[in-house]
Amino acid sequence: MKDHRASHPLLPNLDEELVRVMLEKIGAEKVDDLFSDIPPKLRLGRKLRIPEQSPEYTVRRELLATLSSNKTPPSSVCFLGGGVWPHYIPAAVDSIASRQEFYTSYTPYQPEVSQGMLQALFEYQSLMCDLLGMEACNSSLYDWASAAGEAVRMAGRVTGRKKALVGGNVGPGRRAVIETYTEPMGMEVESVSFDASSGRISLEDLRRKLNDDVACMYLENPNYFGVIEESGAELAAEAHKSRALLVAGVDPISLSLVKEPGAYGADVVVGEGQPLGIPMNYGGPHLGIFAVKDLKLARSMPGRLIGMTSPISDPGRSAFTMVLQSREQHIRRENAMSNVCTNQSLMALTAAAYLSTLGREGFKKLGESVIANSHFAARRLSRVKGARSPHFQGSFFKEFVVSYRDAKARSVFRRMSARGVLAGYPLERAFGLGPEAGLFCVTEVHTRDDIERLAVALEGALA
Repeated sequence: MKDHRASHPLLPNLDEELVRVMLEKIGAEKVDDLFSDIPPKLRLGRKLRIPEQSPEYTVRRELLATLSSNKTPPSSVCFLGGGVWPHYIPAAVDSIASRQEFYTSYTPYQPEVSQGMLQALFEYQSLMCDLLGMEACNSSLYDWASAAGEAVRMAGRVTGRKKALVGGNVGPGRRAVIETYTEPMGMEVESVSFDASSGRISLEDLRRKLNDDVACMYLENPNYFGVIEESGAELAAEAHKSRALLVAGVDPISLSLVKEPGAYGADVVVGEGQPLGIPMNYGGPHLGIFAVKDLKLARSMPGRLIGMTSPISDPGRSAFTMVLQSREQHIRRENAMSNVCTNQSLMALTAAAYLSTLGREGFKKLGESVIANSHFAARRLSRVKGARSPHFQGSFFKEFVVSYRDAKARSVFRRMSARGVLAGYPLERAFGLGPEAGLFCVTEVHTRDDIERLAVALEGALA
């Protein structure tokens, strides 16, 4: 009987003779030598416990049975946010983004190819600059967290300083990525406290911590609690007194009603483009927004910039091209601004289609619907015994914190989940809120019946 490891048309690593030849060519004795940079204590040290092969229909049935345990909308009502939010996506947006012309050319490397995709990305940049009040926007980065990390790194490069101040009320995942991105540069990340009553950044604490070592102040508006930082202009002014940059992280949907970051002095704006027509997708792929106010910062900005020009032979025609690829290793090698190796151009195209579909008036109505629903939900939950809703007094958009008098946040979350309601993401104790608390998100997709179901589920979880 022929050895099944002799050869395989799609899996060359099953061919022991081929593996031997490859190792010989590269001067390695065994496959494990290729992973010598991984500390031995972090390696598994045994073979994977993978069951024997089964017929395809059997594997498919088992996988479907496993996937059926997932609790996803619309079978479960989702009130979760924190960086990935449930929003309605018009059918036209999916139709545009899934066209083959875009789908197959979403990440051109040559500066002049794929005029249609380049024009779409130019439109995305233009729309985002208008929305954010910025002068230049790249196209694009992975997600909000990676964009925030790149922004703080950029601030360190352009100022030559080694400290970043980060609001104590920013998303913990994004804070962790900022620390990971800046650690190799030797940058220190220090927290600025927030007011326990309003949930907003403390202006007094910022003043105490600003000095000539600070490269930037990073804030989120709305912050992780959904609270709007109404003192954005004062925070920017304080940062600029110390010649530090102000980096603002945003949920773009909030800009349907909240003042754009460029209007209150932000130098760099980052954010998550997922609400702009991109599904939740179990956390990705999503879209990292990155824009700058001063064009002098554009050359230090990681990413690609698309420009519009016209041929000399025909000035009446428009032509699109990449005018800057400061990030790319294939262009700048070790001098590249970032080690990110791809981008989210297809997601940027989707965001452009979404904003174009809604238009300025539709976008404003969307924001009004979101804020009406979320405030109605907060008032309804305030009538639930044992809950304080909202926990903070500050104005909020889309998300709000609910604290519990005599219950653990993780327990409340699990009990509501068992009732088919995904809500109350447990907040970390590192925030120092005192009582246990969860983060709730309400958008335009939630009806009054949904909100009533949420209230009933919370009452049951706290009973």
